[in-house]
Amino acid sequence: MEKKIIIVGAGLAGSLCALYMLQRGYNVTVYERRSDMRKSVMTAGRSINLALSKRGWTALKKVGIEDRVMEISIPMPKRIMHDLEGKLTDQYYGNEDQAIYSVPRGELNVLLMNLAEKNGAQIFFNHKCVDVNMERAELTLTNTLEDSNINIKCDLIVGADGAFSAVRDKMTRQDRFQFSQYYIDHGYKELLIPANDDGSHKIEKHALHIWPRGNFMLIALPNLDGSYTCTLFSPFEGEDSFKELNTPKKVTTFFNKVFKDFTPLIPDLVDQFFNNPTASLGIFKCYPWHIKGHCVLIGDSAHATVPFYGQGMNASFEDCRVLDELIENYSEDFSLVLREFSKSRKPNGDGLQDLSLHNFIVMRDKTADPKFLLQKKIEQKFSQLYPHKWVPLYTMVSFTNISYSDAWKIGMSQEKLMADIMSIENIDELWDSDAVMQKMLDLSI
Repeated sequence: MEKKIIIVGAGLAGSLCALYMLQRGYNVTVYERRSDMRKSVMTAGRSINLALSKRGWTALKKVGIEDRVMEISIPMPKRIMHDLEGKLTDQYYGNEDQAIYSVPRGELNVLLMNLAEKNGAQIFFNHKCVDVNMERAELTLTNTLEDSNINIKCDLIVGADGAFSAVRDKMTRQDRFQFSQYYIDHGYKELLIPANDDGSHKIEKHALHIWPRGNFMLIALPNLDGSYTCTLFSPFEGEDSFKELNTPKKVTTFFNKVFKDFTPLIPDLVDQFFNNPTASLGIFKCYPWHIKGHCVLIGDSAHATVPFYGQGMNASFEDCRVLDELIENYSEDFSLVLREFSKSRKPNGDGLQDLSLHNFIVMRDKTADPKFLLQKKIEQKFSQLYPHKWVPLYTMVSFTNISYSDAWKIGMSQEKLMADIMSIENIDELWDSDAVMQKMLDLSI
């Protein structure tokens, strides 16, 4: 009998999950609380630009749509650091052929929804999940336009409805279900650098631009139309915080002082600052990610994190791929599939969250630190000499499918080793010597 799958949430994770389920011949219906984004104009606001890397591409390739996504992507093989005086420093992510890709969230979501519908999915918008019967795989949804309820029974409910998941909220009623949330002191505000009059980019196109300033950080990712989606990360309270930057003069003074080479790029900076919302950043944990063989969480519903490794979307797409592989491995026995999915993916969700918080510190405080840059040069040389001994943490996360949990453990071991190396007397002069390379080899065995 054809299995009926209900997916709650038509975002990136839900839409890709629909494609995976359709590929198996399932009957797939998607319900989305919001209106159809394809019928509205997309603006800057609350959509941190997305960085697509190996894990995401692997998941897209498995459903045969990587070429379609590549058409709307821009390769970024490096970071470009902007210091206080506007001096630029290039930092390549890996080898010459390695890059992460800037992808417009809205366009990607539209593409995935269109492909899901083309392949047979039904997507209903303005439908809010108000109740879930986990024992019977039944949902109650409210059509918010008509203020009417519908009840649906299915074989599997997939909660892909984001950090504030209604499906997860209903799961909290279950005995021994664990849930926690943690907000960092920083929030974010999105800004937009417009293209030049001829449609060209104002700054280097093929790079992720970062203005690291300790307690503040600004990043910019390129768009195909010549613009850049920028994100300012700042504390909610304290000196020069979002709370304190409450007049046009204060905003102008702050940007001229802290991001002086950025300010000329946005003529309407002050208007954007006050018109675009300020949003919170948090980490959401829960366990288990499933209830029996009837309901499962994927993406932000299960493991929402802060965006500082650019891995939220990639992890969500990996969820879809792994879930599909488990359906294959366990011959569609959803009870076994979901149990193994929770067991295997939970450590990876935790690992991603640890990595994301760690990279926040790296991006904010260390990417402009000469000692940190020297450490990266040492790691890079050692990795080139002994690639089987040392894979840099960023490479593990962004350019392989090594589990997040393993990458985190290995990365922390590497940090301890590098602390010993960086304590060597005159390391700034000896960094590329045979003696230092041998010391690393000895420590890494």
